[in-house]
Amino acid sequence: MDLSNIKNLKNLEANNFFLLAGPCAIEGEEMAMRIAEKVVDITSKLKIPYVFKGSFKKANRSRIDSFTGIGNEKALKILRKVGEAFEIPTVTDIHENEDAVMASEYVDILQIPAFLVRQTDLVVAAAKTGKTVNLKKGQFMSPEAMQHAVRKVKDSGNDNAMITDRGTMFGYQDMIVDFRGIPTMKQYGTTVLDVTHSLQQPNQSSGVTGGRPDMIETIARAGIVTGVDGLFMETHFDPANAKSDGANMLHLDHLEKLLSNLVAIRQTVNQL
Repeated sequence: MDLSNIKNLKNLEANNFFLLAGPCAIEGEEMAMRIAEKVVDITSKLKIPYVFKGSFKKANRSRIDSFTGIGNEKALKILRKVGEAFEIPTVTDIHENEDAVMASEYVDILQIPAFLVRQTDLVVAAAKTGKTVNLKKGQFMSPEAMQHAVRKVKDSGNDNAMITDRGTMFGYQDMIVDFRGIPTMKQYGTTVLDVTHSLQQPNQSSGVTGGRPDMIETIARAGIVTGVDGLFMETHFDPANAKSDGANMLHLDHLEKLLSNLVAIRQTVNQL
């Protein structure tokens, strides 16, 4: 796992998992700064390399009246401010080819959403910015298929690709994590487990995605034991009123205890 190319990623010498965490969407500056400050404090104490996550735009929505963002430039400027204020790297997802260059001026990592990871032009556009590209595994894809997404990034002249598993469809309205895929995908690149999106319950008749946040620690523990390089999770100080994906978010108040437990597991695994 070589993450040395990611600007301002601290604590790499700790031999710990790294963390991508933050709100699903940027709802405003105050909320973003509040969440970042809390997570920075926790991860600094636990020596966890940390990347702040926040979507500047939510394009994959079930209903037309769902929240999509506060404005692209406004949200991206908030992401830049978070990165500069706390001296941490930031990540956001992109949905269209022109998003790549625009977002790359504000963040350190460009994320390709799971629904779009087979969109060659989008992946290539992200790769050509020179930024690290986080490829979310499609819910419909095998772990083995992700080698081709990684190859698209590398063939575009960018060796900085990582893969994030966010669960696989299990029937129409549930997700499951196949942990056999973790060692498989680690053959192709740095591998992350998206804990909270793996617990979504999509395609509800209401058009609002459900979730199982009570299972967050279970899935996260299993990911650490299986050897993931990093964890991805969405967190908020008021998930019930979050504007996107609140049903499967981790409450910010529970983050420190969870991460402390996961660090202890990682330390044990490292000794085996």
